[in-house]
Amino acid sequence: MKTQQDIIKLIEADDWMMRVLRAVATLQLPDWWIGAGFIRAKVWDTLHGYTKRTPLGDIDVIYFDPADINEAAEKQHEAALKKLMPAEPWSVKNQARMHLVNGDKPYTSSEDALSRWPDTPTCIGARLSPDGHVILTAPHGISDLITMTVRPSPAFMRDLEVYRKRLSRKNWPKKWPRVKIL
Repeated sequence: MKTQQDIIKLIEADDWMMRVLRAVATLQLPDWWIGAGFIRAKVWDTLHGYTKRTPLGDIDVIYFDPADINEAAEKQHEAALKKLMPAEPWSVKNQARMHLVNGDKPYTSSEDALSRWPDTPTCIGARLSPDGHVILTAPHGISDLITMTVRPSPAFMRDLEVYRKRLSRKNWPKKWPRVKIL
């Protein structure tokens, strides 16, 4: 696994991941992506040779809608996804309001928000193109993801204590022993 296209092929070959992406696409959310562990875990499971999927704490669906920053709208989207795929741990967040939660300056898009997530291998998102193919965004590239190197994103260089606490809670090297934490 060396390129974004390799990751796209990996996702497109996974029936469950494609069902998840198609479910989110039905919501027609503006500037939507599924990020974080949804992709990171698949890549790391594959690189570790795991045949069974590592369970996800949640499926991080993000979108950007400055016209409706009401948290209730996010809950409605989660409920709609629960109806489509009830067994999945959905988490839907409008990135147009998340700067308020995170204490940042306002984000300009979902990709801008995603670039500010805590660690570089988590700063990745996937969505479907209008013709149903997977599109990836990786604001900090894919090198850390495919080399299983965890480092703080540039935004989290200002708050390394929060970054360290997150990594301690996640305990990724226990799940994926070849992961390197920086």
